[in-house]
Amino acid sequence: MRYIEVTVNTPAEEIDLRCQQMADMGAGGFVIENEEDFRDFLESNHQYWDYVDQELEDKFKGISRIKCYLTDDEEGQAVLRQIKNAYGDIETGFVEDSDWENNWREYYKPIPVGEKLVVVPEWEEIPQGGRLPLRLDPGLIFGTGSHATTRMCLAALEKFSGSGIKVLDLGCGSGILGIGALLLGCDSCLGVDIDPKAPEVVMSNAALNGIGTDRMRAWAGDIIGDNSLRARLGGGYGLVLANIVADVIIPLSALVRPFMAEGGVFICSGIIEHRWPETEAALKANGFTILEHKSEDEWHCFVCR
Repeated sequence: MRYIEVTVNTPAEEIDLRCQQMADMGAGGFVIENEEDFRDFLESNHQYWDYVDQELEDKFKGISRIKCYLTDDEEGQAVLRQIKNAYGDIETGFVEDSDWENNWREYYKPIPVGEKLVVVPEWEEIPQGGRLPLRLDPGLIFGTGSHATTRMCLAALEKFSGSGIKVLDLGCGSGILGIGALLLGCDSCLGVDIDPKAPEVVMSNAALNGIGTDRMRAWAGDIIGDNSLRARLGGGYGLVLANIVADVIIPLSALVRPFMAEGGVFICSGIIEHRWPETEAALKANGFTILEHKSEDEWHCFVCR
């Protein structure tokens, strides 16, 4: 069946009211696209940053609109006329129901990162050029695979990964950083995330890259609040990774040192522009030396020892 996609530009403060009005007219299948909601989503779901690039962020800039879907028949056309009469200038298009399941995949393309890696969605062909492919199945979520924080972390990993190194990925999300470290030659990785779904996602993505439980493990838990979890993690990690947010990295900076091997490196990112000074101060106060400080698209990454 074919559906009519109706887009109504709407001030943010009127979205709830108009949704109710349009529902009363007979519309359904509402999708809200709003820049503020999009940014709130990202702040609360850092595990999805791996899949959000500047193109997608630009797509939501200044946006506040409602989309709904009507059947392309007499009944749907009648509802469409009511919406046009109520709100004036609207946009319409057509979609087939068979397209909905896979249309989102068009936003995911191979993304070169650093000098050695290329992040490749599961269904895409590995591009030519000799880079190491890092396979991911992002699932039905936002983005195209290259948030600035992840790019900076993966680029930093190229300098510090190697044989004999054990990795701890705190706030591992999809597992992209830990998998990247293993592809770059590290021996093993343990990922931890507060999201109980993370271990399944991580191990699924590890399997896409031919990595088994002998090299990759993933646990769910609260690294800040759970003393017993921290004790279980042990130590001797040559690389500790944390692509989270400043509000987590700042208290984490006081807890990371016991996990690290002598001479180990702590790579942390997810720090928005206005939070980097206090994050840097916390790292230094907890005995870290800043080896590198990089920024991209208003996000910051620190490499410490």
